[in-house]
Amino acid sequence: MMDEYNEVLQPMIFSDLVEVIKSLSVDEKRELQLLLQQYLPEERREEIYDNFQLAKIEQQKGELKFSSNIEDLRQLIEE
Repeated sequence: MMDEYNEVLQPMIFSDLVEVIKSLSVDEKRELQLLLQQYLPEERREEIYDNFQLAKIEQQKGELKFSSNIEDLRQLIEE
């Protein structure tokens, strides 16, 4: 069923999507806004979690470097 759905929906470019959004009713635009307000923080949380998991792996491999010395930190940033 999902394949049939994907066949109906052709790839859209961003400008096409903007035009579709413009054509929505005010209520539909508000609903879309509410959905985005939910989806964006969820996606950000997932991104933060993924980065955390990567950092844990780097730490286990001994690839992370720590320092409280400001000059050392500047050098680490420049690497």
